[in-house]
Amino acid sequence: MTTASTGVTSFTAVACFTFRFSATPRGARLARRLASHQLDRWGWPYRTPVHDAVELVVAELAANAVTHGRVPGRDAELRLAHDAAGRLLLEVSDVRGERRPVLAADGRGPAGDGRGLAEDGRGLTLVAALAEAWGVAERPGAPGKTVWALVADGSLPRVP
Repeated sequence: MTTASTGVTSFTAVACFTFRFSATPRGARLARRLASHQLDRWGWPYRTPVHDAVELVVAELAANAVTHGRVPGRDAELRLAHDAAGRLLLEVSDVRGERRPVLAADGRGPAGDGRGLAEDGRGLTLVAALAEAWGVAERPGAPGKTVWALVADGSLPRVP
């Protein structure tokens, strides 16, 4: 896995999954569904806490990519990897490098503007709550950005 682009320096992937998806709501739903299926194949079964957390994070990052990072005719990309310690690295890349995600200061709206019922600005608060770490990096050798999240398995049992 490309750890230099994400800033996760102690991550050595034992398995990776990459999928390009159309920068549309349908493409984002497909990315979430395929990530869910891949997690189950890797041994994190459906309806377990880590599986559900990863599925939510992928859904949010993919939705953000197709909403805020969309350029007509250009795809987005999902990359999943896990290491021997049971950590999962999720990366979603799009081609709009100038549109960087910003975590709302108070989780109520963009830039903490106090709009409690705002429809935007809350998704990254969810990502921050579910992930051990997350961030944004430039895409090396390609236009755009990669938003990444690291989700730890913890002590959850793995299914062989």
